[in-house]
Amino acid sequence: MSDLEITVGVCAYNEAKIIETAIRSVYSQVLEGIVIKEVLVVSSGSTDGTDEIVIGLSKEFPSLRLYRQEKKEGKNSAINCYLDNKVCDLVVMLNADNAFGTNDSLQKLVEPFRDPKVGITGGHPVPTNDTSDIVGFAVNMMWSMHHHLALEHPKLGEIIAFRDIGTRLPLDKQSDEDIIRMEIEKAGYTCIYVGDCIIRNRGPETFSDFQEQRVRVNAGECRMKKDFDYNIPTWNKKYLIRAMLACTRDLGFHPIKMIRVARWEIKFRKMAQEYVDSGKPDLNNWIRVESTKKL
Repeated sequence: MSDLEITVGVCAYNEAKIIETAIRSVYSQVLEGIVIKEVLVVSSGSTDGTDEIVIGLSKEFPSLRLYRQEKKEGKNSAINCYLDNKVCDLVVMLNADNAFGTNDSLQKLVEPFRDPKVGITGGHPVPTNDTSDIVGFAVNMMWSMHHHLALEHPKLGEIIAFRDIGTRLPLDKQSDEDIIRMEIEKAGYTCIYVGDCIIRNRGPETFSDFQEQRVRVNAGECRMKKDFDYNIPTWNKKYLIRAMLACTRDLGFHPIKMIRVARWEIKFRKMAQEYVDSGKPDLNNWIRVESTKKL
């Protein structure tokens, strides 16, 4: 059985606080029959020392390469940059503020590609936020629901692997994983959610940051429906109700908190829909949420 060769792509904008953790989590993965040929970091207008950290790490990891964009061009531009410069047809997309949660997560994410029908896989984001405060609880509730929904109807985010079939992302859009998945499915490939591929992330710590992030995410999903008539499963009420019930197994039964978070999300979705319906441009240029920049 031949090895699967992969490129890991990382987009960064002022990620000096976290970029080393993300990169080291890639190189610490225990792999069998999978070879990381390269890790490509695209730094889009970073000014905080991100580039210098990556350059320093490249002395330790020779397959690590940095591509600099002189100005902040948005995540889709950065993704296109590493797709245009990679050497492998299988690509893993890792956010710079995330890190693998187990040393076999990358193996589990990539292994399904031994089936030639598989075109894209996604892992299981697990937030490091404390559930004792309402915003931390909200972050954990959203990702728990995401996980249980994805087990029923794959919904990918935070970490994906995919076959590069030539898709390049429009620079005026904010959606990335959803557009890539849409094009791969159009080409006849299947999508798989890998629930035991764990990716650690940090959700917002303040209500204002949580609102900003959720409105942005929902606006991107509204745009997918409006521009491409592409339905995102997280808008299906049937899936949402079942996922909300299932997440009580992860977080316990907290009806008051859950109702409060559900009301927030209804509000944020309404705000997102109104933003898209207003004809305003897509939120495509890297809206930064400061409180997420740690693990």
